[in-house]
This record gives sequence, structure tokens and C-alpha cells, in this order.
Amino acid sequence: MTTIYHNPRCSKSRQCLALLEEKNEDLEIVKYLDTPVTKEKLTEIIELLGIKPIDLVRKNEVIWKENFKGKDITDQQIVKAMCDHPKLIERPIVIKNNKAIIGRPPEKVIDIL
Repeated sequence: MTTIYHNPRCSKSRQCLALLEEKNEDLEIVKYLDTPVTKEKLTEIIELLGIKPIDLVRKNEVIWKENFKGKDITDQQIVKAMCDHPKLIERPIVIKNNKAIIGRPPEKVIDIL
């Protein structure tokens, strides 16, 4: 099973989903803006990605710029910010066999299939 954390309004996310469908992946599609991710799950995803929480933040989002940019905040506070404001989460995220990747560009997901 391949899981994609998907935002249908994002062109990169749509391209990534189309690529996974072309590869006939058995998909679980998580529309994370409709069904927010828990702190525990987001922490697990960040660990699978092998990155720092700040590296998963969409830093050009108004929410980030107005509320968090330039402030000295902990990794846990960053994770909480992403859970409270899922729009801040970079997308799409694809997980398969305990490996995860951010699908930017969408072709990067082929690396974990």
C-alpha cells in the first residue's frame, strides 16, 4: 500500500497522484486539509523523511510569515503549527514500505516505488 498526503488544489500533488495511478499503485489518499494529521503521525512522517520539521514547512504561506517566521521555536512547536495549520505542510508526501519522500518534483516518488 502506498499512501499519499494529497491536496487536490495543488498541481504538484495532482501530478504526483497521476504518476502513482499510472504505476498502478494500491493507493491510500489522505486529504490532509480535510482530515488533519495528528502530532504523532506527523512526527512519524518527518522521521521517515529523515528531515527536520522546519524542512517540511511551506515557508511562503501567509500563516507562516505572519505567525512564525523569524521566531525562535522548537521542533515540537513547528510540528504543532503544522498540525494546527495543515496548509503549512509541504506536499505531496508519499509513503511506501516505511520510506517517505516529498514529491517535488513529482518524479521523485519513483525512487521509493
